Amino acid sequence: MQRRTLLKLTGGAVAVLVLAGGTASLVAPGLQDGALSSTGREVFRAVGFAVLDKTLPAQEEAREIALSGLLSRINALIAALPLPTQAELSQLLALIGSALGRRTVVGLGVDWSSASTFEVQQALESMRASSLSLRQQAYAALHEITAGAYFSDPSTWSVLGYPGPLKI
Repeated sequence: MQRRTLLKLTGGAVAVLVLAGGTASLVAPGLQDGALSSTGREVFRAVGFAVLDKTLPAQEEAREIALSGLLSRINALIAALPLPTQAELSQLLALIGSALGRRTVVGLGVDWSSASTFEVQQALESMRASSLSLRQQAYAALHEITAGAYFSDPSTWSVLGYPGPLKI
């Protein structure tokens, strides 16, 4: 295949994904009123399990509390983002929350709520190592928002061995 043909195909695929993301965000937005929609919560819950796998509490009840706190902190983070950034995040979550976007951008064949932690981890790793910048950027956004929101709570610092800021 010639380079020019490959570039045309890649450009066309990106255009289709952008159009699909815009359409998906109208049908099932990733954010509603500056907070995670049910689609956004489902995505970040699955990503939270995958990214924070070994750092989440082992006990089921404590794990659910930790994930609930994570989703609350993600909502607080989103509220602090500029409106254009919120719109982009909403489109991303709508796109990867849809079956087509989940399969093409994330590489995940099953619904977010049905996927195992291992399946989501493999999909995220595939995004991280992808040669397409769209997939890499989506991975970075999901990973950084999840880890940043989780570890912004002082109760999670001990998992990292971080005692907290020094008292001066």
